[in-house]
Amino acid sequence: MTASRPVIRTAVFPVAGRGTRFLPATKASPKEMLPVVDKPLIQYAVEEALAAGARRLVFVTGASKRAIEDHFDSDQELEHMLESQGKSDLLKQLRSVLPSYASCIYIRQPAPLGLGHAVLCAQPAVGAEPFFVHLADDLIKSEVACLAQMARVYEAKRASVLGVEAVARRDTEKYGIVAVEGGEKATTSRVRQIVEKPKPAAAPSNLAVVGRYVLAPAIFEHLERIGQGAGGEIQLTDGIAALMHEEAVYAYRFAGKRYDCGSKLGYLQATVEYALGHPELGAAFRKYLEALELTAAKPSPRRRRPRGSRGSAGRRAPRRSRGTG
Repeated sequence: MTASRPVIRTAVFPVAGRGTRFLPATKASPKEMLPVVDKPLIQYAVEEALAAGARRLVFVTGASKRAIEDHFDSDQELEHMLESQGKSDLLKQLRSVLPSYASCIYIRQPAPLGLGHAVLCAQPAVGAEPFFVHLADDLIKSEVACLAQMARVYEAKRASVLGVEAVARRDTEKYGIVAVEGGEKATTSRVRQIVEKPKPAAAPSNLAVVGRYVLAPAIFEHLERIGQGAGGEIQLTDGIAALMHEEAVYAYRFAGKRYDCGSKLGYLQATVEYALGHPELGAAFRKYLEALELTAAKPSPRRRRPRGSRGSAGRRAPRRSRGTG
């Protein structure tokens, strides 16, 4: 009996951004190569897509992104060195970066024209099939891979699916925001409106799209048609809004915890929590954190000095008397 073919075989990774919020770390290295403990963000992304059934991995790249291609390429010299040194565990980890059944395709985005344009660049590799879009900035920790959860929704609905979560109302202008039918508490709901980065007062809800998509191939036609939108870019949100006039699009509140690794704070949070869960490092790292005197890192409160006094660094020298001697 042969295994059934995955419903969704292709995952698209838009990785052309410059990662300016992490400069200078991302000046010569892609932000997607920033490590969370011992794996770069892009590897977590690929592992999630593979767990959801993807076999064709499409990377839409830009300038200074060669490190991503090198990461998923084989390195015979390094493998031979590890083998000769008897480091079988490291060799196994290295060879598991990309399984033999998966293929990588790299497409250059000629100019930074937005997420919608990046997705449109992937059309020749995707063809006329549904596909995943995964933004590696959003790291999601879950028992079942987030994209695998969404693939199940696609199988049931046979329509595009957006991964969403509730965010603080003050943060709506950072995301694409959706309004859904039947209330915002349902796990899966049909989208009736999607707005790109609305001000809190104008946001139709606080349900934000957070870097996970299952898209029908019809999206390409709409992205071609809408042209440039806000900021001179082709917005994926605008393409989805146009798609909704012809077919259903669903919002799915995934099970899992998201870390916004596009921000420094979110990246640090992910690093700490993934380190605590690491099978080799977790116990020792937890012990270290428990022993760490975090209060020592806090700046001490400024003490008010008596009027006219100065600190030692700026203390005025005693005035010498003007005696004749």
